[in-house]
Amino acid sequence: MTTALITHADCLNHITPDGHPEQVARLEHILHALDPLELKRVTAPMAAEDDILRIHPASYLSDLRKASPAEGWAQIDGDTFMSPGSLDAAFRAAGAAVRGVDMVLGGEVQNAFAAVRPPGHHAETGTAMGFCLFGNAALAAKHALDHHGLSRVAVVDFDVHHGNGTQDLLWDEPRALVITSQQMPLWPGSGRPDEDGAHGTILNMPLAPGSGRAEMQAAYEGQAFPRLRAFKPELILISAGFDAHQDDPLASLNWATADFAWITAELCKLASDLCQGRIVSTLEGGYDLNALAAATRAHVEELIKAPA
Repeated sequence: MTTALITHADCLNHITPDGHPEQVARLEHILHALDPLELKRVTAPMAAEDDILRIHPASYLSDLRKASPAEGWAQIDGDTFMSPGSLDAAFRAAGAAVRGVDMVLGGEVQNAFAAVRPPGHHAETGTAMGFCLFGNAALAAKHALDHHGLSRVAVVDFDVHHGNGTQDLLWDEPRALVITSQQMPLWPGSGRPDEDGAHGTILNMPLAPGSGRAEMQAAYEGQAFPRLRAFKPELILISAGFDAHQDDPLASLNWATADFAWITAELCKLASDLCQGRIVSTLEGGYDLNALAAATRAHVEELIKAPA
């Protein structure tokens, strides 16, 4: 089987103010880098409202619709903005995650990567923040559990910033294992090891500023991979943030492009052992455009090479 690339031009219509790091050029650079690869290219659907309501209350969705501007920008919090095209882009990003789950669990493809924006892992139950509107990875997890009837799914988040939204949205969900590595200290300030969820199904692995490959591999080999093996997920979801890269301007971890290839390859091996190779990955952060493009390509190349 092959790897699906799920995206939509609407994700280029989420416009942020000049100088904002979560910019249209991020997705343009990624799509250019992935263009030569042999992928099943899929148009991201709009998520259904019922999909969004799996994780966010109706009042939150109503507030976002009211805030959506007819022109210019609406500032939702300190660093999160909406333009006239942002809400459609967010529905496409959520829909891409759902479509990826449907395709992988339906046996259409081995795995999938959703090249979308806005990202999602900072959006909490009723709060947009950190450039994020909908919790895409958490939504994919709930869709796999509630719609497809899986018993166990895992979310692995290697973005440099803690996925506080995914943690919040899945805090009370015993069927979802959430594993995150993040620089600490760093915004948003959450992600301590003692934040382990209502059912002990959250594993936070803080990494010190300046740390690189050795520390990352020690955390994943010593903590994350054993937890995944013990949990035996039927699907692995990846929140693929590439801002732990040594060139990223918003943080200070020292991962190289090859490190993103390594962690992806290891997760693919685990998925082959545990869940028939089934992985759905969705884009989160990464703000140096060249590093983002190179690391994303390395990530997707490993998905293409993954064993079943």
